[in-house]
Amino acid sequence: MSETKEGQPVGCMRPSMVFGAVSSDTLEDVLLDLAKQNERSLSSLSQHSGCFKETRIIEFIFLLSEQWHLDNSARYQAVEILERFMIKHIEDVYTSAVMAQKDGDKAPTDNWTSFKVRCREIFLLRLVSCVQIASKLSFHCSVINNTTVLKFLQSLGYMYSKEELLESELTILKALQFQMNVATPCPYVEMLLEVLGHNGCELPMKHLHDICLKILDLVYLLRNSIYETLLRAAVENSSPSELQRVMFLSVKEDLMLLATGIIAASAFILNHECWSQVLEHLNCITGITVESILELSTAILNHSIGTTTPRKH
Repeated sequence: MSETKEGQPVGCMRPSMVFGAVSSDTLEDVLLDLAKQNERSLSSLSQHSGCFKETRIIEFIFLLSEQWHLDNSARYQAVEILERFMIKHIEDVYTSAVMAQKDGDKAPTDNWTSFKVRCREIFLLRLVSCVQIASKLSFHCSVINNTTVLKFLQSLGYMYSKEELLESELTILKALQFQMNVATPCPYVEMLLEVLGHNGCELPMKHLHDICLKILDLVYLLRNSIYETLLRAAVENSSPSELQRVMFLSVKEDLMLLATGIIAASAFILNHECWSQVLEHLNCITGITVESILELSTAILNHSIGTTTPRKH
Protein backbone atom coordinates (compact mmCIF):
# COMPACT_ATOMS: atom_id res chain seq x y z
CA MET A 1 0.00 0.00 0.00
CA SER A 2 1.34 3.42 -0.93
CA GLU A 3 0.80 6.78 0.75
CA THR A 4 0.13 10.29 -0.46
CA LYS A 5 2.53 13.17 0.19
CA GLU A 6 0.44 14.11 3.22
CA GLY A 7 1.03 10.67 4.72
CA GLN A 8 -2.55 9.45 4.25
CA PRO A 9 -2.95 5.84 3.17
CA VAL A 10 -4.19 5.41 -0.38
CA GLY A 11 -5.68 2.00 0.24
CA CYS A 12 -4.99 -1.59 1.16
CA MET A 13 -6.05 -4.75 -0.54
CA ARG A 14 -6.87 -7.65 1.73
CA PRO A 15 -6.63 -11.02 -0.02
CA SER A 16 -10.09 -12.39 -0.73
CA MET A 17 -11.25 -15.25 1.48
CA VAL A 18 -10.78 -18.73 0.05
CA PHE A 19 -12.84 -21.52 1.60
CA GLY A 20 -12.35 -25.25 1.25
CA ALA A 21 -8.55 -25.26 1.06
CA VAL A 22 -7.84 -26.57 4.58
CA SER A 23 -7.78 -30.22 5.64
CA SER A 24 -10.29 -31.55 8.15
CA ASP A 25 -7.52 -32.32 10.68
CA THR A 26 -6.29 -28.74 10.58
CA LEU A 27 -9.84 -27.42 10.91
CA GLU A 28 -10.41 -29.55 13.98
CA ASP A 29 -7.16 -28.42 15.61
CA VAL A 30 -7.74 -24.72 14.98
CA LEU A 31 -11.37 -24.87 16.08
CA LEU A 32 -10.38 -26.62 19.30
CA ASP A 33 -7.68 -24.02 19.96
CA LEU A 34 -10.16 -21.16 19.43
CA ALA A 35 -12.61 -22.82 21.81
CA LYS A 36 -9.90 -23.09 24.47
CA GLN A 37 -8.89 -19.46 23.98
CA ASN A 38 -12.51 -18.43 24.39
CA GLU A 39 -12.88 -20.45 27.58
CA ARG A 40 -9.71 -18.92 29.05
CA SER A 41 -10.91 -15.42 28.28
CA LEU A 42 -14.31 -16.06 29.84
CA SER A 43 -12.72 -17.52 32.98
CA SER A 44 -10.75 -14.32 33.63
CA LEU A 45 -13.28 -11.63 32.75
CA SER A 46 -13.16 -8.28 34.52
CA GLN A 47 -16.43 -7.22 36.08
CA HIS A 48 -16.02 -4.03 34.04
CA SER A 49 -15.88 -5.81 30.67
CA GLY A 50 -17.80 -3.91 28.01
CA CYS A 51 -17.59 -0.51 29.72
CA PHE A 52 -15.59 0.94 26.83
CA LYS A 53 -17.63 -0.61 24.04
CA GLU A 54 -20.15 2.19 23.94
CA THR A 55 -21.66 2.95 20.53
CA ARG A 56 -20.02 6.37 20.16
CA ILE A 57 -16.56 4.97 20.88
CA ILE A 58 -16.97 2.07 18.47
CA GLU A 59 -18.42 4.31 15.78
CA PHE A 60 -15.46 6.67 16.10
CA ILE A 61 -12.98 3.79 15.79
CA PHE A 62 -14.84 2.38 12.77
CA LEU A 63 -14.92 5.74 11.00
CA LEU A 64 -11.26 6.40 11.73
CA SER A 65 -10.34 2.91 10.52
CA GLU A 66 -12.28 3.52 7.33
CA GLN A 67 -10.54 6.86 6.81
CA TRP A 68 -7.18 5.15 7.21
CA HIS A 69 -8.22 2.17 5.06
CA LEU A 70 -7.76 -0.49 7.73
CA ASP A 71 -9.39 -3.88 7.27
CA ASN A 72 -12.13 -5.34 9.44
CA SER A 73 -9.85 -7.32 11.71
CA ALA A 74 -7.81 -4.21 12.54
CA ARG A 75 -10.85 -2.17 13.54
CA TYR A 76 -12.15 -4.89 15.85
CA GLN A 77 -8.69 -5.32 17.32
CA ALA A 78 -8.49 -1.58 18.01
CA VAL A 79 -11.80 -1.78 19.92
CA GLU A 80 -10.60 -4.72 21.99
CA ILE A 81 -7.16 -3.20 22.70
CA LEU A 82 -8.77 0.03 23.91
CA GLU A 83 -11.19 -1.91 26.10
CA ARG A 84 -8.45 -4.02 27.69
CA PHE A 85 -6.13 -1.08 28.21
CA MET A 86 -8.66 1.27 29.77
CA ILE A 87 -9.93 -1.35 32.23
CA LYS A 88 -6.40 -2.41 33.20
CA HIS A 89 -5.22 1.20 33.48
CA ILE A 90 -8.14 2.27 35.67
CA GLU A 91 -7.82 -0.78 37.90
CA ASP A 92 -4.08 -0.12 38.35
CA VAL A 93 -4.62 3.54 39.22
CA TYR A 94 -7.37 2.69 41.68
CA THR A 95 -5.15 0.12 43.38
CA SER A 96 -2.35 2.69 43.64
CA ALA A 97 -4.74 5.20 45.18
CA VAL A 98 -5.80 2.71 47.82
CA MET A 99 -2.18 1.84 48.59
CA ALA A 100 -1.33 5.54 48.90
CA GLN A 101 -4.04 5.91 51.54
CA LYS A 102 -2.58 3.03 53.53
CA ASP A 103 0.87 4.64 53.36
CA GLY A 104 -0.54 7.93 54.65
CA ASP A 105 -0.09 9.89 51.42
CA LYS A 106 -2.82 11.83 49.61
CA ALA A 107 -6.40 10.75 50.12
CA PRO A 108 -7.50 8.28 47.42
CA THR A 109 -10.38 10.56 46.47
CA ASP A 110 -7.91 13.31 45.54
CA ASN A 111 -5.86 10.96 43.39
CA TRP A 112 -8.98 9.49 41.82
CA THR A 113 -10.47 12.89 40.96
CA SER A 114 -7.29 14.14 39.31
CA PHE A 115 -6.97 10.87 37.42
CA LYS A 116 -10.49 11.11 35.99
CA VAL A 117 -9.80 14.64 34.77
CA ARG A 118 -6.54 13.56 33.15
CA CYS A 119 -8.17 10.46 31.67
CA ARG A 120 -10.83 12.53 29.91
CA GLU A 121 -8.19 14.91 28.58
CA ILE A 122 -6.10 12.22 26.91
CA PHE A 123 -8.78 9.65 26.04
CA LEU A 124 -8.78 10.55 22.35
CA LEU A 125 -5.00 10.22 22.22
CA ARG A 126 -5.24 6.76 23.78
CA LEU A 127 -7.98 5.75 21.36
CA VAL A 128 -5.98 6.85 18.32
CA SER A 129 -2.90 5.08 19.66
CA CYS A 130 -4.92 1.86 19.91
CA VAL A 131 -5.97 2.20 16.28
CA GLN A 132 -2.35 2.82 15.28
CA ILE A 133 -1.19 -0.24 17.24
CA ALA A 134 -3.90 -2.34 15.58
CA SER A 135 -2.63 -1.22 12.17
CA LYS A 136 0.81 -2.54 13.08
CA LEU A 137 -0.69 -5.94 13.85
CA SER A 138 -2.46 -6.23 10.51
CA PHE A 139 -0.76 -8.21 7.75
CA HIS A 140 -2.91 -6.64 5.06
CA CYS A 141 -2.38 -2.89 5.55
CA SER A 142 0.57 -0.58 5.93
CA VAL A 143 1.30 0.87 9.34
CA ILE A 144 -0.36 4.21 10.07
CA ASN A 145 2.64 6.49 10.58
CA ASN A 146 3.03 9.17 13.24
CA THR A 147 2.71 12.03 10.78
CA THR A 148 -0.73 10.84 9.71
CA VAL A 149 -1.84 10.44 13.33
CA LEU A 150 -0.55 13.84 14.43
CA LYS A 151 -2.20 15.63 11.51
CA PHE A 152 -5.49 13.95 12.32
CA LEU A 153 -5.28 15.01 15.97
CA GLN A 154 -4.29 18.52 14.90
CA SER A 155 -7.38 18.72 12.70
CA LEU A 156 -9.44 18.17 15.85
CA GLY A 157 -7.55 20.85 17.77
CA TYR A 158 -5.16 18.59 19.69
CA MET A 159 -1.52 19.61 19.53
CA TYR A 160 0.66 16.63 20.41
CA SER A 161 4.30 15.98 19.63
CA LYS A 162 5.76 12.78 18.18
CA GLU A 163 7.34 12.12 21.58
CA GLU A 164 3.91 12.27 23.26
CA LEU A 165 2.48 9.96 20.62
CA LEU A 166 5.25 7.42 21.17
CA GLU A 167 4.81 7.73 24.92
CA SER A 168 1.08 7.01 24.54
CA GLU A 169 1.77 3.85 22.55
CA LEU A 170 4.36 2.73 25.08
CA THR A 171 1.96 3.32 27.97
CA ILE A 172 -0.60 1.03 26.32
CA LEU A 173 1.97 -1.62 25.46
CA LYS A 174 3.39 -1.69 28.99
CA ALA A 175 -0.05 -1.80 30.63
CA LEU A 176 -0.94 -4.84 28.52
CA GLN A 177 2.52 -6.36 29.00
CA PHE A 178 3.07 -6.22 25.23
CA GLN A 179 0.43 -8.93 24.72
CA MET A 180 -1.34 -7.24 21.84
CA ASN A 181 -2.84 -10.09 19.80
CA VAL A 182 -6.21 -9.79 21.49
CA ALA A 183 -9.10 -12.03 20.55
CA THR A 184 -11.71 -10.69 18.12
CA PRO A 185 -14.79 -12.34 16.57
CA CYS A 186 -13.24 -12.46 13.07
CA PRO A 187 -11.28 -15.74 13.33
CA TYR A 188 -14.24 -17.40 15.05
CA VAL A 189 -16.61 -16.41 12.25
CA GLU A 190 -14.15 -17.39 9.52
CA MET A 191 -13.30 -20.75 11.08
CA LEU A 192 -16.95 -21.69 11.63
CA LEU A 193 -17.71 -20.77 8.03
CA GLU A 194 -14.82 -22.98 6.91
CA VAL A 195 -16.21 -25.91 8.91
CA LEU A 196 -19.73 -25.25 7.65
CA GLY A 197 -18.52 -25.49 4.08
CA HIS A 198 -16.53 -28.62 4.85
CA ASN A 199 -19.62 -30.20 6.41
CA GLY A 200 -21.66 -29.68 3.27
CA CYS A 201 -23.65 -26.52 4.00
CA GLU A 202 -25.38 -25.53 0.77
CA LEU A 203 -24.86 -21.77 1.11
CA PRO A 204 -21.99 -20.07 -0.79
CA MET A 205 -19.41 -19.40 1.93
CA LYS A 206 -17.79 -16.40 0.24
CA HIS A 207 -21.12 -14.61 -0.10
CA LEU A 208 -22.11 -15.59 3.44
CA HIS A 209 -18.78 -14.25 4.73
CA ASP A 210 -19.40 -10.87 3.09
CA ILE A 211 -22.76 -10.58 4.84
CA CYS A 212 -21.24 -11.71 8.14
CA LEU A 213 -18.77 -8.81 8.08
CA LYS A 214 -21.56 -6.29 7.59
CA ILE A 215 -23.68 -7.85 10.35
CA LEU A 216 -20.67 -7.93 12.66
CA ASP A 217 -20.22 -4.19 12.23
CA LEU A 218 -23.88 -3.65 13.10
CA VAL A 219 -23.64 -5.91 16.15
CA TYR A 220 -20.66 -3.95 17.48
CA LEU A 221 -22.55 -0.69 17.01
CA LEU A 222 -25.79 -2.04 18.48
CA ARG A 223 -24.12 -4.25 21.06
CA ASN A 224 -25.78 -2.83 24.17
CA SER A 225 -29.30 -2.95 22.71
CA ILE A 226 -28.91 -6.50 21.42
CA TYR A 227 -27.55 -7.93 24.65
CA GLU A 228 -29.97 -5.96 26.79
CA THR A 229 -32.79 -7.71 24.93
CA LEU A 230 -31.17 -11.08 25.58
CA LEU A 231 -30.60 -10.30 29.25
CA ARG A 232 -34.18 -9.21 29.88
CA ALA A 233 -35.48 -12.33 28.16
CA ALA A 234 -33.11 -14.54 30.15
CA VAL A 235 -34.10 -13.14 33.57
CA GLU A 236 -37.71 -12.50 32.54
CA ASN A 237 -37.49 -9.00 33.98
CA SER A 238 -37.41 -5.61 32.27
CA SER A 239 -35.13 -4.26 35.04
CA PRO A 240 -32.31 -6.76 35.65
CA SER A 241 -30.38 -6.40 38.91
CA GLU A 242 -26.70 -5.47 39.04
CA LEU A 243 -25.82 -9.02 40.05
CA GLN A 244 -27.71 -10.41 37.06
CA ARG A 245 -25.84 -8.03 34.78
CA VAL A 246 -22.48 -9.13 36.17
CA MET A 247 -23.41 -12.79 35.75
CA PHE A 248 -24.50 -12.08 32.16
CA LEU A 249 -21.03 -10.76 31.21
CA SER A 250 -19.90 -14.26 30.21
CA VAL A 251 -22.66 -14.26 27.59
CA LYS A 252 -21.78 -10.78 26.27
CA GLU A 253 -18.09 -11.64 25.93
CA ASP A 254 -18.49 -15.16 24.49
CA LEU A 255 -16.88 -14.91 21.05
CA MET A 256 -17.88 -18.40 19.97
CA LEU A 257 -21.52 -17.68 20.78
CA LEU A 258 -21.29 -14.33 19.00
CA ALA A 259 -19.83 -15.97 15.91
CA THR A 260 -22.68 -18.48 15.75
CA GLY A 261 -25.24 -15.68 16.10
CA ILE A 262 -23.57 -13.63 13.37
CA ILE A 263 -23.49 -16.57 10.96
CA ALA A 264 -27.06 -17.64 11.72
CA ALA A 265 -28.39 -14.12 11.19
CA SER A 266 -26.40 -13.76 7.97
CA ALA A 267 -27.63 -17.13 6.71
CA PHE A 268 -31.23 -16.06 7.30
CA ILE A 269 -30.63 -12.92 5.22
CA LEU A 270 -28.92 -14.87 2.45
CA ASN A 271 -31.42 -17.72 2.25
CA HIS A 272 -33.94 -18.21 5.02
CA GLU A 273 -34.90 -21.63 3.67
CA CYS A 274 -31.47 -22.94 4.71
CA TRP A 275 -31.58 -21.23 8.08
CA SER A 276 -32.67 -24.25 10.12
CA GLN A 277 -29.94 -26.34 8.51
CA VAL A 278 -27.33 -23.76 9.49
CA LEU A 279 -28.59 -23.70 13.09
CA GLU A 280 -28.23 -27.47 13.32
CA HIS A 281 -24.76 -27.37 11.78
CA LEU A 282 -23.59 -24.68 14.22
CA ASN A 283 -24.99 -26.66 17.15
CA CYS A 284 -23.08 -29.78 16.07
CA ILE A 285 -19.84 -27.86 15.50
CA THR A 286 -19.77 -25.79 18.69
CA GLY A 287 -22.00 -27.62 21.16
CA ILE A 288 -23.92 -24.38 21.73
CA THR A 289 -27.64 -25.14 21.92
CA VAL A 290 -29.87 -24.36 18.97
CA GLU A 291 -32.04 -22.31 21.33
CA SER A 292 -29.12 -20.06 22.34
CA ILE A 293 -28.08 -19.50 18.73
CA LEU A 294 -31.70 -18.87 17.79
CA GLU A 295 -32.17 -16.27 20.54
CA LEU A 296 -29.00 -14.37 19.69
CA SER A 297 -29.53 -14.41 15.92
CA THR A 298 -33.15 -13.30 16.42
CA ALA A 299 -32.04 -10.36 18.58
CA ILE A 300 -29.39 -9.44 15.99
CA LEU A 301 -31.88 -9.49 13.12
CA ASN A 302 -34.53 -7.53 15.00
CA HIS A 303 -32.15 -4.80 16.15
CA SER A 304 -29.95 -4.53 13.07
CA ILE A 305 -32.30 -4.79 10.09
CA GLY A 306 -35.71 -4.78 11.75
CA THR A 307 -36.87 -8.02 10.18
CA THR A 308 -39.69 -9.99 11.72
CA THR A 309 -38.58 -12.59 14.22
CA PRO A 310 -37.46 -15.69 12.33
CA ARG A 311 -38.76 -19.04 13.51
CA LYS A 312 -37.02 -22.36 13.32
CA HIS A 313 -38.80 -24.76 11.02
